[in-house]
Amino acid sequence: MRFTLVLLCSLTVSTLFGQKKTAVSSDPLAGIDTLLERILKERKGAGFAVAVVNQNKILYAKGFGYRDYEKKLPVTPNTLFAIGSCSKAFTSLFIGLLQKDGKVEYDKPVRDYLPELKFFNNEMNNNVTLRDMMSHRTGLPRHDYSWYLFNTSSRDSMLQRIQYQEPTAPLRQRWQYNNFMFLAQASVAEKLTGQSWEKNIKEKILVPLGMTASNVSIAELKQSAEPSLGYTVYKDSIIKKTDYYDINAMSPAGSINSSVTDMAKWVMCWINGGKVNGKEVFPAVYMKEAMSSQMITSAALPTKERQDVFISNYGFGWFLASYRGHYRVEHGGNIDGFSASTSFFPTDSIGIIVLSNQNASAITGLVRNSIADRLLKEKPIDWLGERMAADAKARKDAKEAEAKAESNQKKGTQPSHAMKDYDGLYHHPGYGTAEVMTTNDSLFMLVPGKKMWLRHYHYDVFQTLFIDNKEGIDTTYKDPFKIQFTMNEAGDINAIQMQFEDELKPMEFARKPRPKELSKDELKKYEGSYELGPGVEAKFYIKGEKTLYAFIEGQPEYELVPTDKNTFVIKVLSGYSVKFEENEKGEVTAASFIQPNGTFKAKKK
Repeated sequence: MRFTLVLLCSLTVSTLFGQKKTAVSSDPLAGIDTLLERILKERKGAGFAVAVVNQNKILYAKGFGYRDYEKKLPVTPNTLFAIGSCSKAFTSLFIGLLQKDGKVEYDKPVRDYLPELKFFNNEMNNNVTLRDMMSHRTGLPRHDYSWYLFNTSSRDSMLQRIQYQEPTAPLRQRWQYNNFMFLAQASVAEKLTGQSWEKNIKEKILVPLGMTASNVSIAELKQSAEPSLGYTVYKDSIIKKTDYYDINAMSPAGSINSSVTDMAKWVMCWINGGKVNGKEVFPAVYMKEAMSSQMITSAALPTKERQDVFISNYGFGWFLASYRGHYRVEHGGNIDGFSASTSFFPTDSIGIIVLSNQNASAITGLVRNSIADRLLKEKPIDWLGERMAADAKARKDAKEAEAKAESNQKKGTQPSHAMKDYDGLYHHPGYGTAEVMTTNDSLFMLVPGKKMWLRHYHYDVFQTLFIDNKEGIDTTYKDPFKIQFTMNEAGDINAIQMQFEDELKPMEFARKPRPKELSKDELKKYEGSYELGPGVEAKFYIKGEKTLYAFIEGQPEYELVPTDKNTFVIKVLSGYSVKFEENEKGEVTAASFIQPNGTFKAKKK
């Protein structure tokens, strides 16, 4: 989603909460239901809910379509949706609470509070602050495949990946969205409070606001009174159910589930400067700063068609813009099967929340803008008509481009190795471990919670096609990402490369042959001395319960990892392995050291 937000020239941070409150008539929303129903139908939506607030009251709250499309269970204002990245403002607000209590300072190096957090280089280690993290200006790109494909419930292990993730810009020179920095904020809070992010959010934010129906996990969403299911649009017309995606350790960046009724309470608190019923619940000083520009996200110049929509800046967990001459604070959210938009106009005392159970949906923006035009008393724009026309043009252009495009695929080529030779575990410390396995004559890649078929493209390059548990391989995806297998000097497959960030070289996942479990008794037959040459012996022995080691005089001892029958790799040396030979009685008679510069055979003494 492209956010275009605008700043009134006469507005200053100090006056955000000092403007005169203006009452809003209900007349601007007369007949709005018809338009919203049309948006749902034209955009092939399963359902959505919307709430509109003014000062301290809800002007309008209604559900459209279905929270369960198959069972035709309707959406209501109390239906729970995943709000995705709208959760970020909650996480940063908790940092604001810590700042109020004197436990943190925004502009001190974050490692003063969390020494275990390490970045890619010392400049970042010494200088990245909480303010940098809250406003996406650390220099890190998204690195989203790390948490999305290589999911884990361990927040500590996810945090450790950051030190291996390369930046693409110097600190504070470019705005780049990064979910990991919201995980890191939560880790700071957890350390200083001794409580989990989940408990902090519930106790310090949701409960004080009376957001009693909201929760912070997929497990809680499933158990709630009125959960929505997630959907996507398949082949441009079919409403298709999707599985929930549990982001686990990355929860602080986007795991809150809420209703428009609850989110209305959240937005009204922001409109009123942190006050609920006239009493300050959250620090007004923080809230002013959070909705003030901390970083420019893009040029966002006005166009001839939209001269009153411009500027795109970022605060703490909020996008900031000028929308038709009105200061808008907004954040979207997207996670599998769900889209969200939370927005408010602080000087107009108006807020709009739209929650949808459609994946990567335009519905939230269309509903938000259509309602905002009426509430702000601006001439209504046909946002739906413009979007439908733009989508039709985009589809036409895509077809023409596809017809003209020349594939760089080299036809008639074959992989360099037999399929079983690609089998193994592939690891990148900043991402995780992928397992490549062979089934019949096909390759598959497994990452936590997902399975992909590797379709041969050319040479040692394969395309990844996700496998749906119910419908099988999805071959309709237009641009599956590719992986390339590489080999060492010995000709063995030693890594895969995946292009996850456009400005960085491909991520290299080093191959770790899948270990095979052998008992101590099974390892005993390999023990003994083997003659490599006159006066040169290799000794094999067991240490501990089931670990085989090799030792040659003048060299360190090497741990061996069993990977196949009579085959071991040397744990710390890529491309080095040992293969034992047996006679017809099953007795080990020799060992061959296989390495890049040749194979060296040693007879057992």
